[in-house]
Amino acid sequence: MKQLLQNMKNGQTTVEDVPVPTPRPGTALVKVAASLVSAGTERMLVEFAEKNLVGKARSRPDLVRQVLEKAKREGVITSVQAAFSRLDQPMPLGYSSAGVIVALGKNMSGFRVGQRVACAGLNYAVHAEYNLVPRNLLTPVPRKVDFESAAFTTLAAIAMQGFRLAEPQVGENIAVIGMGLLGLLTAQIARAAGCRVLGVDVDAAKLRLAASLDLEAAARHGAESAAQTFTSNRGFDAVIICAATASNDPVELAGAIARDRGRVVATGAVGLDIPRKVYYEKELSFVNSRSYGPGRYDPSYEENGVDYPIGYVRWTEGRNMESALQLMADGKLKIRPLISHRIPIEQAASAYEIITGKKKETFLGVVLTYGDSVSSAPVSRVTFPKRLTPDTGKHDTVKLGVLGAGNFANAVLLPAIKKAGDISLVGIASAGGMHAQVSGRKFGFQYAASSDEEIINDPNISTVAILTRHDSHADLVLKALKAGKHVFVEKPLATTPEQLAKIVKQLPITNYQLLTGFNRRFAPLARSLQSQISNLQEPKYVHYRVNAGCIPLNHWTQDESLGGGRIIGEACHFVDFIAFLVGAAPVSVTAHALPDNGKYREDNVSMTFTFPDGSIGVVDYLANGDKSFPKERVEAFCGGMIAVLDDFRRLEIVKDGRRKEERRAQDKGHAAEWTAFAKSIREGGAPPIPYEQLIGVTKATFAAVESLRAGKTVPI
Repeated sequence: MKQLLQNMKNGQTTVEDVPVPTPRPGTALVKVAASLVSAGTERMLVEFAEKNLVGKARSRPDLVRQVLEKAKREGVITSVQAAFSRLDQPMPLGYSSAGVIVALGKNMSGFRVGQRVACAGLNYAVHAEYNLVPRNLLTPVPRKVDFESAAFTTLAAIAMQGFRLAEPQVGENIAVIGMGLLGLLTAQIARAAGCRVLGVDVDAAKLRLAASLDLEAAARHGAESAAQTFTSNRGFDAVIICAATASNDPVELAGAIARDRGRVVATGAVGLDIPRKVYYEKELSFVNSRSYGPGRYDPSYEENGVDYPIGYVRWTEGRNMESALQLMADGKLKIRPLISHRIPIEQAASAYEIITGKKKETFLGVVLTYGDSVSSAPVSRVTFPKRLTPDTGKHDTVKLGVLGAGNFANAVLLPAIKKAGDISLVGIASAGGMHAQVSGRKFGFQYAASSDEEIINDPNISTVAILTRHDSHADLVLKALKAGKHVFVEKPLATTPEQLAKIVKQLPITNYQLLTGFNRRFAPLARSLQSQISNLQEPKYVHYRVNAGCIPLNHWTQDESLGGGRIIGEACHFVDFIAFLVGAAPVSVTAHALPDNGKYREDNVSMTFTFPDGSIGVVDYLANGDKSFPKERVEAFCGGMIAVLDDFRRLEIVKDGRRKEERRAQDKGHAAEWTAFAKSIREGGAPPIPYEQLIGVTKATFAAVESLRAGKTVPI
């Protein structure tokens, strides 16, 4: 399919061939008929992408601080590489579209194939021939509403939310500052609700367009006088700011024309230096409207399809969309007069030349069109031109298929796989298709796909790497093993004991290699440490301190059903490292945690593990520290020796009064891990990590969570 992509590194806006997304539970695949280009949000993204590095840094100092903090922890080279990798990931543009449902995932009752729908959401309602959209961001389109009008639904819902925040009543006087798309929609909504509306703008053409819609409007230079006349010198009950400008003038004007104890709502992106004197003297209320209603930015609503009860939240973003569409159907919200340009998706890049001013054309509503809403069957694979590579003479090369193409895959794992060598990159898949296309082209895969099945069932693939979200790991591991593939899976191997039990049962049946991404044991300094400690014939004490950093409670890794929580999802790394040094999986665990206090979720925890030989390992996994401080420190005590490993950059060994130090650029073992895995596949023999440890460590994290919640020591 054709999709519009914005390269955040070089600023290029291009239309690419991308695999059609594969429906997953709670989503619908929509064949797009029309999508709206946002002259605000999308222009801002494009203009940011077109800046050079200095310009990007000046406009986003918050991101610069993040890179500097990462550099302090992990080194300059690693941090710069990660930043460039992030910039090199194209961004899909668009957030408002309309079309026809052509396929449904599970749990999509209430929708049907062939249904006309409006779609909303960044990364969902994008400028592409097909959109994969969660249920709460889909709204049926009434029969009387055409697709081009329905493509304005998201923007109309933004206008609707701003209007509702003004708490209007029938007959009130409402001023709308800024008569662009958002302002014209807001003014029509206010009029439909029984309010008297006056628009204000600096552009005479927009004032004329407002007049053609039977809306009263005044030029900015005469706005105060017009306001007095319009309201009989009482002032406006509410002022809704829909302008897009860094100037503070709209906020100042709103204060001047609002009545005593009036209400001001900012829907557009404007200067917010509120003049205290007038706002204080009139005791004005000021509200910043957040997008298109309750549910916005809530993953449980937008991604998981959990709606809010109507008795508690009358107007969610979905119900605002529904309301806007009904106004269109009733003829009270006129859209077609607002459309200035219709551009085919193949020429979509030209739309951004218009909205950024490179093409000197007057514009308002820019709509991308996609031809007939029913076309050939969606294609879930895109093949890349063959690259000419020398024949190495080796015919036992690992033939790899990859599931998942997110930031970690692109910044860390795929470069490590390339570095490992003797691995043929065959296919890569991602749920939306776009990331697979970008990564596939960048790293030299033969094809990109949007379906896991394309990779797992490909007879030309001998090994599957699973780099998807945690909740999908176990199921994909089982499918790949049953399909006769060697499997690499990023941690965790499983998120529940039941999932792990199925994998354990399958392993002896298939007899294929399985490796979980416990990369730290393969790091050069880890190997040096292990070689020093392994010959000491007595129990060991190992302390692993992790400055993990705080992450939001609504992040997917904090959701037990998606990420397993941070103990299962990440702390497994550190349990495995101790098991590597001891040479065995732990046999019991006792865990204690600091109170969560509504800020944390079982991620300030101390876990003490015991081992068969009497060794003790302690993992202190802490989210309450400062992220600028180095993340990891290991201290090992055994047989008159002390070893300290600082963040995989410095190893110090103290024995018999002598100190030995080894320093390296930070290397957490990803490339060495893949070198070892590829070798074990080619040569056979034991897996790089003994299954007793691979499985035992995963069991240990389950036991740690149980111990924490039960308040007792738990055998593993």
